[in-house]
Amino acid sequence: MVAALNLAETLIAVWQQVLAEGKEVVQLEGQACPVGKTRGQHLRTVDFEQGDLQLIGIEQNPRKSSRWAHLARRGKRVMQFSCQGRYIGNVCEGRLTRYGAWRDLSLGG
Repeated sequence: MVAALNLAETLIAVWQQVLAEGKEVVQLEGQACPVGKTRGQHLRTVDFEQGDLQLIGIEQNPRKSSRWAHLARRGKRVMQFSCQGRYIGNVCEGRLTRYGAWRDLSLGG
């Protein structure tokens, strides 16, 4: 039996499928999650579940002023993730960075 992915592994898997592989549907442990695009900026976005959590991944907008946007302008692939209306972290080039909300929402290690 294959062990279920933890949240960190799931976020990296979503980033991999959306930004690294360019898939139009993300496959996660029996879920098929279509990749959409935002209206204005046409950024890729995907809604998915991890256990009881409802999560959203969105491609970093390179037109913003954050350091993550700066990296996106330089060609780095960055995806932001939110849960319960709060940004919990991002994946940049396959590496996860957790934000304070990760701890605040008790999302685990």
